[in-house]
Amino acid sequence: MRQLLSTMVYCHKRKIVHRDLKPENILIEKVKNKSKISIKVIDFGTAKAFTSCTVLKQTIGTAYYIAPEVLDGNYTNKCDIWSCGVIMYILLSGYPPFNGRNDNEIMNSVRKLKFDYKC
Repeated sequence: MRQLLSTMVYCHKRKIVHRDLKPENILIEKVKNKSKISIKVIDFGTAKAFTSCTVLKQTIGTAYYIAPEVLDGNYTNKCDIWSCGVIMYILLSGYPPFNGRNDNEIMNSVRKLKFDYKC
């Protein structure tokens, strides 16, 4: 998570918002001759350049990881941080916080901030 958040800081400082962060867009690479791993964020096909006063309107992203403000069509680069939070939730619990039988139901759960939390 630290590497992922550092990557987002790097992108956001350079005024790039990814808009589709999800585990499928994170590659893990073993550092040669070391026991460490590094990550690489991929698929910048939906990425967009922004300015400090840019408000993004286009609904882009994957249902499980999309921020509620993206669904409202009024968001900033902070949508990437929401996606990081969802990824962390999945890593800790083993399942996504927002559920549904299809993308529409999942997005409705995100809109209502209705999430599942099982102990």
